[in-house]
Amino acid sequence: MQNWVEVISRYNYPDHLKSWWQVINSVLPYFALWVAMYHSLKVSYWLTLALSLIAAGFLVRIFIIFHDCGHGSFFRAERLNRLVGIPLGLLVFTPYHRWHRDHFIHHSTIGNLDKRGIGDVETLTVREYLELTKWGKFKYRIYRHPLFLFAIAPILLFLIQYRIPKSYMNFKQQMYIHLSNIAIVGTIVLLMWWIGWREFILIQLPIIYFASIAGVWLFYVQHQFERVVWKRSHEWDYQSVALEGSSFLKLPKVLQWFSGNIGYHHIHHLSPRIPNYKLQKCHDENEMFSHIKPLSFREILRSFRLRLWDEDRKRLIPFDELQC
Repeated sequence: MQNWVEVISRYNYPDHLKSWWQVINSVLPYFALWVAMYHSLKVSYWLTLALSLIAAGFLVRIFIIFHDCGHGSFFRAERLNRLVGIPLGLLVFTPYHRWHRDHFIHHSTIGNLDKRGIGDVETLTVREYLELTKWGKFKYRIYRHPLFLFAIAPILLFLIQYRIPKSYMNFKQQMYIHLSNIAIVGTIVLLMWWIGWREFILIQLPIIYFASIAGVWLFYVQHQFERVVWKRSHEWDYQSVALEGSSFLKLPKVLQWFSGNIGYHHIHHLSPRIPNYKLQKCHDENEMFSHIKPLSFREILRSFRLRLWDEDRKRLIPFDELQC
């Protein structure tokens, strides 16, 4: 049996040429598409919306680079990761320090039933749900409904929730959020002055909307699926929960490119220090990952019905399997 620490250590370093090339082939096409969308407004808004879908794909890819910078996996120097990651965070409407603080907690508590709540899709156990008031159950059902989770919540998350400091943050962390907000608002005001407020909204809103939906969907299927493993703290261990508490999503090549290989999420959770362009290589070259099965299309569809963790059956269940 291969030692997993020894295996991942071979991939835990960035290739700066590949990293910079990824920045170039993600950011420059995004800007070019933004300009093309501006000119397409004079032709047809349907053309603008079609271009926005492609631009949203590049924005998802930019988010993955932003994500890798926060893990310190994109460049060797922490300072360089910040210098690249912070401005990319402005492009994806996400404050660098706040998001990565929460994401670090997500990585250290993933699959732990006793440490849910930060950086996760809220998921209650059957017992917790049954103990709620009628109003509490109604709110939870609304929150977990696919229409809210994938059509409404994503845009609220990126445009509103990320703008608001949390009570658990210290002064410095809250200051970073305010500075991020000022930079984003300043850029928006400048662009509105330059091209017009209507034009800006018609271009940027569909991009951020489609990209946020894709991002939330990816995050959801990475941790909300029938075979997922969640444990209480006394049973929890890093390796098994990383491999079994995160999905392997084998996307078509073009979608894998736009999503920065994040479908190899089991590898990413085993070692966040592996840059996104080495995730597939790590999976393919090592026998220890051969037993990890990718999610089937049917499993992905069924995952949208999952709502509660059943501790007796040790799996996520839909509401219609709830035994009151």
